[in-house]
Amino acid sequence: MSNYLPVIGITMGDAAGVGPEIIVKSLTHDVVYQRCRPLVIGDAGRLEQANTIVGGSASIRRIEKASDARYEPGTIECIDLGLIPADLPFGQLSPVAGDAAYRYIARAVELAEAGQIDAICTAPLNKEALHAGGHKFPGHTEMLAYLTGIEEVSMMLVAPQLRVIHVTTHIGIIDAIRKIEPGLVQRTIQRGHDTLVKAGIAKPRIGVCGINPHAGENGLFGYREEEEKVIPAVQALQARGLDVTGPLPADTLFFRAGRGDFDLVVAMYHDQGHGPVKVLGLDAGVNVTVGLDVIRTSVDHGTAFDIAGKGIADERSLLEALRQGAELATRRA
Repeated sequence: MSNYLPVIGITMGDAAGVGPEIIVKSLTHDVVYQRCRPLVIGDAGRLEQANTIVGGSASIRRIEKASDARYEPGTIECIDLGLIPADLPFGQLSPVAGDAAYRYIARAVELAEAGQIDAICTAPLNKEALHAGGHKFPGHTEMLAYLTGIEEVSMMLVAPQLRVIHVTTHIGIIDAIRKIEPGLVQRTIQRGHDTLVKAGIAKPRIGVCGINPHAGENGLFGYREEEEKVIPAVQALQARGLDVTGPLPADTLFFRAGRGDFDLVVAMYHDQGHGPVKVLGLDAGVNVTVGLDVIRTSVDHGTAFDIAGKGIADERSLLEALRQGAELATRRA
């Protein structure tokens, strides 16, 4: 199986953002073709514009179906949906681009469910544009769950020396605290555990964040959320033999995870988990959706409208997302 090269469907994301540029830049790296067979689902015309902007030498090849792809270095294969007008400006919010971003994902899910691609790797979308285009999802994670018919999934961020899975993601902090309950915490930890086992870590060491500062300090901070919402889940999983510790103060837990004490950190809400990963650098983090039937990885940055169309966007996060997607797909195969 060492010679197996999975087909990775790369969705173009928001066409007004940096997605087209980082895709073109990434697919000029020969190492990508040594790890996988990349197939873009997007708009070939936009990729051609991006290729000109970055001064790329690749050619863009329009195809209608995955079986038409040749996967030759120097040629970017694109299932061309033809949704983006040639005069769509870079760096500006557009409902057209938001709708297209949704349609790229929907096509990728169709291809994955038909067995024509082995994993999905997503370039960034803009949530406001997505909503303006008529698709009321908080982000990729929730949209993929809807499109695949999966009731509940989790977001995991992977960076060098740090993995973080989130109990809640794209909701406000007050709503997050309301949503957290022992069953959700337990299912999230279990999904993270199972994912790491599949990735080759036989007995993952999992540290669980508290909700309040100092993990509540035995009831001194908050309203005993740790005792009511987190501890029952931790104890239930410990009884089943999982190596789970917590709830622990988030600040010290992330420090300990960074030095190697834990294989996975369980964050209770979006910024609790995203902050430490992004301090390590936007080029280092990769977003993995856990719980889907299809493998999905993504860059851990946004559309960067402020630099879109200037040819200066950094492709390293997408390269890492492609690497991890290929690795996961190869393990599954």
